[in-house]
Amino acid sequence: MKEDKSVGIWIRVSTEDQAKGESPEHHEKRARYYAESKGWAVKEVYHLEAVSGKSVMQHPETQHMLADIHSKKITGLIFSKLARLARNTRELLDFADIFREQDADLISLQESIDTSTPAGRLFYTMIAAMAQWEREEIASRVAASVPIRAKLGKSLGGAAPFGYQWVDKKLVPEPKEGPVRKQVYELFLEHKRKRTIARILNERGFRTRNGSKFSDTTVDRLLRDPIAKGQRRANYTKSLGQGKKWNLKPQSDWVLIDVEPIVSQELWNQCNSILDEQEKNRKPPAKKTVQLFAGFTICHCGGRMYVPSNMKKYVCRACRNNIEIDVLEAIFHEQLKSFFVSPEEVTKYLGKADETIREKEALLGSLTEEAKRLRLEMDKIMKLYTDDILPKEELGKRYQPLYDRVKRIEDQVPELHGEVDFLKIQYLSSDQIISDAKDLYNGWPDLSLDEKRKIVENIIENVTIEKDQVSIHLSYLPSSAELTANRPHNVKGSSHRPA
Repeated sequence: MKEDKSVGIWIRVSTEDQAKGESPEHHEKRARYYAESKGWAVKEVYHLEAVSGKSVMQHPETQHMLADIHSKKITGLIFSKLARLARNTRELLDFADIFREQDADLISLQESIDTSTPAGRLFYTMIAAMAQWEREEIASRVAASVPIRAKLGKSLGGAAPFGYQWVDKKLVPEPKEGPVRKQVYELFLEHKRKRTIARILNERGFRTRNGSKFSDTTVDRLLRDPIAKGQRRANYTKSLGQGKKWNLKPQSDWVLIDVEPIVSQELWNQCNSILDEQEKNRKPPAKKTVQLFAGFTICHCGGRMYVPSNMKKYVCRACRNNIEIDVLEAIFHEQLKSFFVSPEEVTKYLGKADETIREKEALLGSLTEEAKRLRLEMDKIMKLYTDDILPKEELGKRYQPLYDRVKRIEDQVPELHGEVDFLKIQYLSSDQIISDAKDLYNGWPDLSLDEKRKIVENIIENVTIEKDQVSIHLSYLPSSAELTANRPHNVKGSSHRPA
C-alpha cells in the first residue's frame, strides 16, 4: 500500500567510494527509486560529499536536516547504509534518539532497516532492548565496586549532604549550613508542618546550597536523612535511568557509617515518628495499572474489553464476555513460537523471495561487468586515436555506440539497486522475524511490563476474544506472502477459556 510521506535523502560519499564508481548521483538515484516504490515524496537531498564520517553532527548540512526533522518538513531519512549516516557509534545512537523523539523514520538500504514498517520498528525495539541490556551489564559491573568503597568510607561521588562538607575525605558539619539543618528539626518538632518550616526558613533568609528557596519536599528529605543524627547511609539508592527518580535498595544492601551528628538521636526520632504518623493517616492515590493488551482486546460482539479495578480479567461491558489476564498473556506467549505459517510454507515463501532477489542481483552483476568491459573497449579505441592509428572519422563510429550503452547501464544500475533494496526490506528477511519471534519467546518471562508492552504495540493489530477461541492479528506481515498470522488459537476445552 502506498503511503503519503515526505522524506529526505542523505548523501555522504567518501573520495575513496567515488574512486570506486559510487558517485553521489548513483546513491541519490538509488534512494529515489526506493522512495518511489514506497510512494513517498522526496522533499530534500542533503549533500556531504567527501566529508569524514568520524563526526558529522555539527556539520551545517546535518543541522539543516535536523531542523527539517523538527519542523516536520520531512518525516524520514533514506541513506545507502549506516556507515554513510555516521561512523561514530555515539552519533548514530544520538540520531536514532532524535528521530524516535520526533516520530521520524530511518531507512538504511544496505542493512534493510526501515523503521516506517512495523517489522523495522520491531527490529529497532529488539536492538534497543539489547543495547539496554548491555548498558545494565556495564552498570552492574560498576555497581559491584560501590559497596566496597562505601564500607571503606570513601566518597561515592556527588556533593556532601546539606549541612556537611568533605574535609580530608571525611564528612564533617559545615559551619554555616549545620545550624540551619538543626533548625529544621527544632522547628518541625514545634510546628509539625513541613510547608510551615519551609516558609519560616525562607523568611529568615536561609536558602538551599544552590540558592533556591526551601520547599516542603526539601524539608521532608532533610528530616528523613539519618546523617543528621550521625549515621551516614551509603549504597542505599538505585537509579531508574536518566530523568527518573531513585529507588531505595533493600536495607540489607545499605552501608551505615558513623559521622559527627548535628542533632541528637532523640530529636531525630521524635521528628520521624511524627512524619510516620502523618503518612499513616494519609492514604496515597492508588497506582494506575496499565494492562499488557489494553486498547487491543476486542470482544466478538465488537465492543472493547477492559480490566475493571476489582477483577483480573478483560471484560466486555456489552455482553460480559471475559478472559483472564494471565490466560491471554500465556496464549500470546505461546503464539510467539508460531506466529507464522508452517515451516514448509515459510521455506517455500523465502525460497521464492530469495530467487527473485538473486535474479535481480545477477542482472545487476552482469550489467556492472558489461559496463567495465565497455569502458575498457572505449579506452582502447581512444588510445588508438591518440596514437594516430585510428582516423578521426572512425572514432565517432566506434566510440559513440559504446558510450551510449554505458550511459544506459549507468541509468539502469541505480534503478535496479533500488528494486533490490525495496525487495529486501519488503521481505525483511522473514527468517529474521521468525528468529526474533523465537528469541522473544525464550526471553519473554524476563521482560518488564514496559518492554512487553512495546513489543505488543509493534506487532499486534488487535486481539479478538471469541466464546471458545482467541484470534491474535499481527500488523507487519509481508503483503506479498501467503502468510496468515490471523490463525485462531483454539482454547476450547480449556478450564481457562473465555466465558
